[in-house]
Amino acid sequence: MAIRALSTLPEPPTRPGNGHLQDWALRPLPLIEEGAARARAAGGDVFRLRLGLPAVVGVGAAWNRAVLTDLGTFRSAGSLSRIVPYLSGGVILSDAPGHAGRRSLMNPGFGRAHLLALQARTRAALPGVPGGAFDALAWADGAVLRLLNAAYFSGEFDEGLLHAFLAPLRRPFPVPAVPRPLLFARVDAEVRLLAHARLRERGHDDLLAVLAPLPGGLDEVRVSLAAAHDTTTHALAYAIWFLARHPQWHAPAHHAAALKEVLRLYPPGWMGSRRLSRDLIWGGVRLPRGALALYSPYLSGRDPAVWDRPAEFDPGRWAGKPPAWAYLPFGGGERLCLGMHLAQLLIHDALAALPPLHAVRGDPTPLPGLTLGPRGPLIVTAAGDARSVAPGPR
Repeated sequence: MAIRALSTLPEPPTRPGNGHLQDWALRPLPLIEEGAARARAAGGDVFRLRLGLPAVVGVGAAWNRAVLTDLGTFRSAGSLSRIVPYLSGGVILSDAPGHAGRRSLMNPGFGRAHLLALQARTRAALPGVPGGAFDALAWADGAVLRLLNAAYFSGEFDEGLLHAFLAPLRRPFPVPAVPRPLLFARVDAEVRLLAHARLRERGHDDLLAVLAPLPGGLDEVRVSLAAAHDTTTHALAYAIWFLARHPQWHAPAHHAAALKEVLRLYPPGWMGSRRLSRDLIWGGVRLPRGALALYSPYLSGRDPAVWDRPAEFDPGRWAGKPPAWAYLPFGGGERLCLGMHLAQLLIHDALAALPPLHAVRGDPTPLPGLTLGPRGPLIVTAAGDARSVAPGPR
């Protein structure tokens, strides 16, 4: 069987002079949805993007599994997240073979047992629910900032500085990629000051206390904090909105299924990237060394070949197990998201604290940037106050 060139892969329509760059910047979700449709129509599971360097996007479980488990071939170094100073290639900065050892050092602090020990502190940090109608997106933003401050720093980090540090992540590109050396220097100085107390005194058990003794641990504090905020904020905001629209699911016994369904439809990490460390033959096509290898939890979670009624919000589908390698809001394999348990704990506690809600008006249209979040606002109110607020478009 002859090996075909990358140029033979299906691809979305291009624009003269810039390939897919303009659509990648302005309308990436329709772009990748069109690419996925063309790949499936051609009987394959990858398509090509022209982004100024060779790039392929996979749309099937086999591709997802390969990208997330073959760490020698699919490398984080040189991937898209490297262009964002906040992330520097992702939490746990090392690639294989050093990744596994580094991960084993950090896992205990982010494990369920340690996080449960912090739960009283994070629950106490939850803000109250505003009276009357409020924007679930804005409330989630402030709530998650306070929750992460409690989990990482026992609430001791300057809130104004923490807000200033995280605010650029909520803006569209290229804002998150702009270097901010003075701001980062202020944040790093604050982290070092608080870390010194953890290293000098016994009795601290927050996440900073876990990471501070590790070589490079303070860098991981900054990176993991940035990675946690918008992802958790957007997942929480979407969960509040859908529970307000589907109040039959707003009970602690149903929150796990509702959150899984939110993350299937709107995974904050909507696109993941790696770089190929060697030539790879995939489906009879030679993918060249150095090419961007992209996988999309957004596409996988809406694959009509895998999910029944993929565009509908139906937490009832989670009575069974998800299809293997098709549900990836936290990645998978050895690079499963380090903060998965932390995000779930914080979101579940926030949802459990909310009263019955009514959706008033809002725009949940997903806006892809560094993370996938709702356009907003998402106006909700306590169910007992619903009749006093005029409904708007949903």
